[in-house]
Amino acid sequence: MKDVANEAGVSRGTVSRVLNGQPYVSDEAREAIEAAIAKVGFVPNRAARSLVMQSSQAIGLIVHEPHSLFVEDPNIGSILLGANAALSEADYQLSFMIADTTRDIERLARYLSGGLIDGVIIVSARVGDPITRAVADLGLPAAFVGHPRDIGDAAYVAIDNRGAAREITNRLIGTGRSRIGMIASALDRDSGSDRLAGFVDALGSRFDPQLIEPVPLYSYSDGQAGMRALLERAPDIDGVFASSDAVAAGAMDVLQAAGKIVPDDIGIVGFDDSSWATRCDPPLSTVHQPAGELGRAAAESVLRQLRGEDPGTSGRVLDCPVVWRASA
Repeated sequence: MKDVANEAGVSRGTVSRVLNGQPYVSDEAREAIEAAIAKVGFVPNRAARSLVMQSSQAIGLIVHEPHSLFVEDPNIGSILLGANAALSEADYQLSFMIADTTRDIERLARYLSGGLIDGVIIVSARVGDPITRAVADLGLPAAFVGHPRDIGDAAYVAIDNRGAAREITNRLIGTGRSRIGMIASALDRDSGSDRLAGFVDALGSRFDPQLIEPVPLYSYSDGQAGMRALLERAPDIDGVFASSDAVAAGAMDVLQAAGKIVPDDIGIVGFDDSSWATRCDPPLSTVHQPAGELGRAAAESVLRQLRGEDPGTSGRVLDCPVVWRASA
């Protein structure tokens, strides 16, 4: 900084104000400092700045999902990219963390307590999630993607999973199906349980619990397993709501291998409007989940908290319209 100040002909205090994005610096001085930085090759020492400012300029994004799902679920990547775009604009670094095993969770709790990140975005938290408890205990600025029921007044951004599931199930009913089942994934988190609730809402008195097949994850292989179980138990099934596009793709492959024609014999719908939906044959009717917008909104919420502002996202729910294609 001394070299930059000497080269630009200004004080070190003026250099510091420019580096920290503070006001009260003339355009002429700012231009001179930026030219001096380029000439002397100055790069701020982030570690030293963190010690002085008690800020790491890093935000953690924690995804509580098995490693296997990262290959299959495009939503995770879209949430990450949306969050990273917002943080990059604010000159913050994204630190990506995966919580798969109990060991991962314990390691992350220790890491969070070390002051190496300023706040967190949490994806796929469950009720009673130890990551949620660790963040609350540390008092870190946080925003959830999704809305677990035990986060109190913490900031979150979400979609109306229940309402969207009800709407697309009603559309499926409207195609004349009478024996409609569901492959219900991830019932241990709010997204999965809310999609099941919306399905039950739509069917009302016609709901048959024997036509529900719970599976652990929003994955292609779980879609295959769920569809095989439904076909074995109810060979006359003529409609399926799969709780994600990856699940629907797995289900469609099983149906087609069994000689069923989609949508003539069985109509099928999914959830996410991901790349899985357009790769299916026929293309999948689904619900559009704005994953990138969810990631951006969560990141902006954490940044507002760090500035001492209202997070502005507590209770915020983004639109998730039905996208109707040929699979039903």
